[in-house]
Amino acid sequence: MSGVLWTILGIGLFAIGLLFSIWFHELGHFMWARRFGMRVPQFMVGFGPTLWSRQRGDTEHGIKAIPLGGYIRIVGMIPPAKSDGQPREYGRLRRMIEEVRGAALDDIEPGDENRVFYKKPWWQRVIVMSAGPVHNLVLAFVFFTIILVGFGIPATTPSLTVDLVSECVLPAGSPVKDCTTPIDSDGQTCGVGENGCDLPPPSPAAEGGLRAGDKILSVDGHEVSTFKAVQDIIRVNAGAELGFVVERDSGTEALAITPIRNLAYIDDEGTIDEVGFIGVQPLFPREQQSITEVPAAVGGFLANAAQALLNLPERIPSVFGAAFLGDERGQNDPIGVVGVSRLSGEYFALPEPVSDKIVFFLGLLASVNMVLFLFNLVPIYPLDGGHVAGALYEKARSVWARVRNKPDPGPFDIARLMPVAYVVAGFFVLLSGMLLIADIVNPITLN
Repeated sequence: MSGVLWTILGIGLFAIGLLFSIWFHELGHFMWARRFGMRVPQFMVGFGPTLWSRQRGDTEHGIKAIPLGGYIRIVGMIPPAKSDGQPREYGRLRRMIEEVRGAALDDIEPGDENRVFYKKPWWQRVIVMSAGPVHNLVLAFVFFTIILVGFGIPATTPSLTVDLVSECVLPAGSPVKDCTTPIDSDGQTCGVGENGCDLPPPSPAAEGGLRAGDKILSVDGHEVSTFKAVQDIIRVNAGAELGFVVERDSGTEALAITPIRNLAYIDDEGTIDEVGFIGVQPLFPREQQSITEVPAAVGGFLANAAQALLNLPERIPSVFGAAFLGDERGQNDPIGVVGVSRLSGEYFALPEPVSDKIVFFLGLLASVNMVLFLFNLVPIYPLDGGHVAGALYEKARSVWARVRNKPDPGPFDIARLMPVAYVVAGFFVLLSGMLLIADIVNPITLN
């Protein structure tokens, strides 16, 4: 399959996975709302114009044109206003709140008196609004389990099997990432015709016929048992022809490779030295993990994702600069749906094993679902966490009233938070737009 088709497949699979994650999130809300007897008129994936819908029982299920979210509409999310029977003059803000309340109450039909959201016990409302994010957490857990238990994680020690043979030799630390850009002796970009400026030299490994998948058996007549032993021989033999014996296609091949002098990383601390170099990367075999390792791995990723979410405000200036000022895009900057789709397409186009593509894809979906879990539980209206916070506040207020021998204040009027909802929604629309622009004009890439 060509690189273009792999790219399209990667983008398409991520889009399908994202839509499934959104649907599964809304399914959590829907299942528990129906279980507790609430009426749900709509279950939609996406926003904007409806592309397809079908009526099933009380609920219209459908797909909308903009696949950036989803929703279910539960009857009676906003309670009616308390009235003392006296006419009131409302200001502009209050009128806006009452208009939203009126629109919500218009959904209530005869027979819905005991099926409205606000009349249900506080704990049922907490479960309904928490179920969506919890479904995302469940998906992330499933994806991580498949990765860790089914495929495994790369070992810390490389094998003797060749994973990648470089086409050319680039000095360590060089900003150049391809074999078609002229460089000087330090690996810096230069102009054709300048003294010492030339295309990167072909790698000795490629010229000598070494291939991905070869298993190195011996070097210079010495049997080797670790890749470090291979490196040690290569590094001290720059300019000397070395005999390699490799296992290939159930047989053996003898190759002659002459290392060249090159700046290379010689340890895990990033130390650079001029040593013999052939341009080969070993395979780190995957080691399947026990299922008991999954909770700790998910917990660690959850902590990192939560920290990234907390750091979001301080990264916004960087994203703004990348989107509108031409600044360099930070690798730790937040990334939007378009950017993640691009990464999925880029990775699928790489000459990696299909198993690695699947692991990368599942890892992306696990990350997205983890972010959806954390983001939706932020206790700000209109997010799910805002509804949960409102129900918990209502219960705390009821308990406090009972302790003081006061009447129960009744349902918390979440419509009063509508101005906050508009501000929050406006902020996320602006952030999404800024991420979209940054992902198009200044994207984060695998390089």
